[in-house]
Amino acid sequence: MATASETQTSTGRAWTMLLLAGAFEIVYALSVAGSEAFTVLSWSISAIVFFLLTLYALSVALKTIDLGIGYAVWAGIGAVGSAVFGSILLDQSLTLVQAFWLAVIIAGVIWLKLAGSEKLQADEKSLVTS
Repeated sequence: MATASETQTSTGRAWTMLLLAGAFEIVYALSVAGSEAFTVLSWSISAIVFFLLTLYALSVALKTIDLGIGYAVWAGIGAVGSAVFGSILLDQSLTLVQAFWLAVIIAGVIWLKLAGSEKLQADEKSLVTS
């Protein structure tokens, strides 16, 4: 049986892999855009490599993190990162309204992480049993 320290380390590693998967997802999305429908070889190769990396990192993270939470966080990181970096690197538009809704996604991702924290769950259990 795993100790609390081992479980915490495993959870920390899983979240690190999930963040890494999100970063790979951003690069994958930017590479797909740069590949111009897979007609530019270098961008196409980059897209394939980062697609495989994001799937690997996500699958490792999902060994520990629940699927619904992990997928939502991964997709949120990819969506926000692609929009932000797409506007910076690919000269795509990003309006104030779009930025607001991207901020809502970020807040949701943070809230999902906090809702899964052991401290918050312990506090909720103590409120229920009181």
